[in-house]
Amino acid sequence: MKQLLSIAYCLLSASIVFAQTANSIEMADQLRSSGKIYVVVGVLTTILVGLIIFLIMIDRKVSDIEKKINK
Repeated sequence: MKQLLSIAYCLLSASIVFAQTANSIEMADQLRSSGKIYVVVGVLTTILVGLIIFLIMIDRKVSDIEKKINK
């Protein structure tokens, strides 16, 4: 299993290296120049914070249920 994961990691990391190009990404430059990149970062941050809060709430509920079962 460990060997399979190592091979998968090597293959995926090699494909990421080949995917990079020297050209500038036009969409990112356009978003940055118009100031909309901050909106994108804000939305992504909001989604990430929401997921983290959701996971914490689920963990607390599961912990409470485990305590009730063990009594």
